[in-house]
Formats: sequence, C-alpha cells, structure tokens
Amino acid sequence: MKKIVISEFMDEAAVHSLRQRFDVRFDPTLFLEPSRLAAELADAHALIVRNRTQVTAALLDAGPQLSVVGRLGVGLDNLDLAACAARNVAVFPATGANAQAVAEYVIATALVLLRGAYLRSADVAAGAWPREALSNGREAAGSVLAVIGFGGIGQRVAALARALGMTVVGYDPQQPADAPCWRSSGARALPLDDALALADVVTLHVPLVDATRNLLDGERIARLKRGAVVINTARGGTLDERALAVALREQRLAGAALDVFADEPLPPGSPLADAPNLILTPHIAGLTKEANERVSSLVAERVAAALTHGAPDAMRSAVSN
Repeated sequence: MKKIVISEFMDEAAVHSLRQRFDVRFDPTLFLEPSRLAAELADAHALIVRNRTQVTAALLDAGPQLSVVGRLGVGLDNLDLAACAARNVAVFPATGANAQAVAEYVIATALVLLRGAYLRSADVAAGAWPREALSNGREAAGSVLAVIGFGGIGQRVAALARALGMTVVGYDPQQPADAPCWRSSGARALPLDDALALADVVTLHVPLVDATRNLLDGERIARLKRGAVVINTARGGTLDERALAVALREQRLAGAALDVFADEPLPPGSPLADAPNLILTPHIAGLTKEANERVSSLVAERVAAALTHGAPDAMRSAVSN
C-alpha cells in the first residue's frame, strides 16, 4: 500500500477518504519537526502540505520514492519547483478552490477600511460617542479598485467589486490588454503605476518571485492617493511593510489589511505592531469552512489519482516552467 504523509492540517473528511486506499500518516504539527518529517518520508510516495512546510531539495532527497506533492493552497513559494521537476515529482496545487474565500476577505476588509467606523467599539463601550469623527466614511460605490495580479482570485475580486458599483482597474503582465478576462470582468487593464495612481483601494494578488518582491515598495506607496487603502492577501514580501507602517502613522493612507507577511508569524519588533488603522490576520484569507473542504477534497482527489494512475505530463511540464 502506497504511503501519504500530510504535514499540516487538512479537512478530516478528505483525510478519511485517502485512508480508504493508502497508508496515511497525518500529523498537522509535523512541519515543526523537520527531522521527524524527513524520517516519515523515507518510504513515502506522496507528501501533502500547506504553506509552512518548506519542500526543499534536501527534504525531497529524504523521500526517494516521492512522486507527488499536494499543496493545500495555490501559492508555491514554499516549494522548490526546480528540485521537484529534477526528481520527476508532480506538484498539485488547489487552484481555484479558495478563490471565493479570498475574494470575500478582500471586499470585507475594503468595506471596513473605507467606512472607518468599525474599529472604535471599545470607545463606544466605554461611554464615548465619536459620532462626528466616524461620520465621514466612504462608500465603495463609485470608488476605484486596483487589482494587481488578475488571475482567478483577482478576477473573482473584480466581480464582487463591480457588483458593489466600484470601478475596477488592473495590472497583470501575464494578461495582455486584449485578454478576454478584462472584458468579461468589466475591468480595465493599465500599466502598474497608472493603476495605482487611480486607486482608492489596492489589492495584491501576485506570487512572490524576483519580479514581484517589494512590488509595492516605499516609492510606490508614497505615490498612492492620500486616503487610499491597501490589502495584501497574496504573499509577504510583495510590499514594503516598513514603508506601509510609516504611511499609516503619517495618515497618508486611510488603512490597510495584511493577511501575509515577510516573516510568519510576525516577529517581535515588527514596524506593523503599532501602526493605526491596520487589520492583521494570520494567513487565513483563503481559509473558511467551505474553502477548507474544497481545497482538501480537490488535493486528495488529485494526489490519489496520481498515485493510482500516474501524474499527467502536463502537470510535470507546468511545474518545471
């Protein structure tokens, strides 16, 4: 019986379905003990991870029989894709399964930050009545949303934003200006700096690669509209956290929501720790009850099929690009 190692949390129903056909070692804390994880991989045929397991060349070498890695999510920056390709290990992300969850997170935090009225509950509970201070919030309708990265999640965000009456502009070098996705979503493709210049809300949906590291750097943050809102559910490292914190303290930005960070968990002394009008969440934008079930089920099905029938060449080829 082929063996599957699962090193982070996975929906129990999906784990149960795999146990019907495979020897499954499921320990959601296994990523915390690299030596024990490596030992479990010695006779394993598949590994299933989220974003905290670092699938390095050395880890792959610990599993000489590995042929499949399932990724419970869509980001691949914790996987050494070149090493996977060199070892003929197919990678299966859960593409599309958590798009709705992330899109709803983006829209919800945008509404909270634009309105500016929902972070003063403690003051009201203490007897204060900041009615005047909270009476100048903004409506989403009529504002401009800049979607930076216009893949499946970015397109879902655009659809929800358009339903609220927002104007959507976007930037994605992988999507030419005449790509059908722009027309079907009602968004307008622009160069990056032009999209940022128009934005009341900026949302990032790009992978972390050399070209996107600090894409929203201090210079670009300084050029955003006064009162703009920034949301990052993509990857830490795609924006300059220190520059963002300074812009919030100087009240050049109205607020921000970060679900991802350059270092996770957030280290002591982070410049973000005391920045105002900042929503911080622990990399959970794509995690809802429904999304967890979809992601886990999809990855379980793909890993099981690959172990039973072999991984399709197309996936192996895609991983190596």
